[in-house]
Amino acid sequence: MPRQPRAGGRRPGATRTREEILEAAQRSFAGSGYDGTTIRGVAREAGVDPALVLQFFGSKDGLFDAALRADPPVRDLVTLAGEGEVADLGVRLARRYLELWEDPHSGPRMLAVVRAAAAAPSASAMVTAFMTDAVMLPLAKAIDADEPELRAALAGAYLLGVATARYVLRIGPLAALSRQDAASVLGPVVQHHLTGQLRGPSTTGSRMGPSVMSEGV
Repeated sequence: MPRQPRAGGRRPGATRTREEILEAAQRSFAGSGYDGTTIRGVAREAGVDPALVLQFFGSKDGLFDAALRADPPVRDLVTLAGEGEVADLGVRLARRYLELWEDPHSGPRMLAVVRAAAAAPSASAMVTAFMTDAVMLPLAKAIDADEPELRAALAGAYLLGVATARYVLRIGPLAALSRQDAASVLGPVVQHHLTGQLRGPSTTGSRMGPSVMSEGV
C-alpha cells in the first residue's frame, strides 16, 4: 500500500527518502510505463509530498533518468569483459543478457526502459546516453580490436533488437527458443561484431568498372 505522506512532505533521512522515491519510481515505470507514471503517483507510493519528488529530481524526465541509473541490471554486462577471454565474450554477453531479461526482478525494469524509449523522445535520449556511458564505452575499452566504439555499439544494437523482438514483440520462432538455444544463436553474431571483420571488400568498383570501360571503347 502507498505510504501516507508526512506533514510538509519531509521525512527524516534525506538519502533514504530519495532511495524510497527511486524505488517507487522504478516500480511505476515497470508497471505503468513512462506515459502512465506521474509525479503524484510516485509521491503517493513513496509516502511523500509531490513537491519533495520535484525537489530531488526536478521533473518526470529527471526522475526517469535517476531511476534508470540506480543500480542498473546491465552493469553486469560490463564486468563480463574482465572475467574471461575476449574470444568467447560474445557468448557470455548473450547468455547473461538473456538471463537479465528473464529474471523476475531485472526483466520488468529492462522492459520498461525499452518501452519508455519508444514512448517519448526525451526518454529515448536518456536511454541512449545511459547505455553509452554505462555499457558501450566501458565495453569498448575492454575490446582489443580496431574501432572498438563501433564494435560495442553494433553488439549493443543487435542485442537490444533481439530482445525487443523476443520479449516485447514476441516474434514466433525467436520467442519460442529456449534461453540456452537463443544464447547459442546470438553469441556468434555478437562475437563477430566484437572481434570479427567489420567490413567486406567494396564491390562498387567491380560493378561499375566494366560498364565504364565498355563505354570508352
